[in-house]
Amino acid sequence: MRIRAERDDLADVLARAGRAVSTRSPLPILQGILLEVSGGRLTVTGTDNEVTVRTYLEVEVTEDGRSVIPARLAAEAVRKLPVGAVTLASNEGEMEITGGGPRFRLREMVADDFPKISDVAMDDSIQVDGGQLIRALSQVGIAASTDDARPTLTGVLFEGEGDSLRLVATDSYRLGVRDLDGIKTEGSKIVPYRALRELGRTIGSGSMSILLGDREAAFVTADGRLTVRVIDATFPNYGQLLPDGHSNRLTVDKEALLEAVGRAALVAEDHIPVRLAMHAGGVELNVVRQEVGEETEFLEGEYVGDDMTIAFNTRYLTDGVNAVDDEKIVIETSDPLKPGLLHGAEKTDFQYLLMPVRL
Repeated sequence: MRIRAERDDLADVLARAGRAVSTRSPLPILQGILLEVSGGRLTVTGTDNEVTVRTYLEVEVTEDGRSVIPARLAAEAVRKLPVGAVTLASNEGEMEITGGGPRFRLREMVADDFPKISDVAMDDSIQVDGGQLIRALSQVGIAASTDDARPTLTGVLFEGEGDSLRLVATDSYRLGVRDLDGIKTEGSKIVPYRALRELGRTIGSGSMSILLGDREAAFVTADGRLTVRVIDATFPNYGQLLPDGHSNRLTVDKEALLEAVGRAALVAEDHIPVRLAMHAGGVELNVVRQEVGEETEFLEGEYVGDDMTIAFNTRYLTDGVNAVDDEKIVIETSDPLKPGLLHGAEKTDFQYLLMPVRL
């Protein structure tokens, strides 16, 4: 194979496909990316056998062919060449990368050893706005667990909810729920969040097709395709955790609350909760750390309900407030020992349920 392309474009497709490659894989072939040239297009594939990313680039082709080269090294080598055209040429077991004077020669791997990956047909796919989906995933993804000992909780649930696509994640301490209206689908699948987190950085945020299959989920844009093995498990029954209503409701400015919790976190660190004493006129935030000191401040807001004090982990509370796309935050509560619900004052398509800390 022999191709020519602009440095920045080539570095981009190599790096995006390389994000699926694990440097810790015991199989050397999985530390490489597969380059295939045909019909004036370069296709680059990276995989760790769980997540596969395939990217595309229109290039100037002198000779078709296929090759596997080290993923990280190839992307960095191209990126460090001078600006301008770069040539990739395969010859006698080596890939020569040249551009503007410098030249790299990388040892090729055996292309036939690369996993056989077939693209599933997207006939039954659903269409979404990629940017909207990526933002929605970032909202619920903060609640996904990172503990591989509980694999079910490391994923995001995709399920049909009326005429909406619902995304749900939980680590058992908090729950994120986001509805994408106008996207109708049936059934439900759990997709690993570690793969979903890479969507924007691998296949872009344009118009996106999603196929939720029995074994794999596929996400496709004009820039590429991400395929990931779904988690075969039953997601927790989260519906019973979402109450129909709360007796207490606080509405405050989002930025003011973020700043106040940030100041409280200076004293609290991760293990000390911040107390929210809610009453007419707003909320008083207070954190006490015996060996250091305390921080207290009052935020004006609208409060309806009985005077009540509830405490939350500062990091979890900050994550939830940050995820709300609204100028005003609503915190609904019913009891200091029951979860609090956060959402926007105007936008209620995202809900964040947070377990309180017992005082």
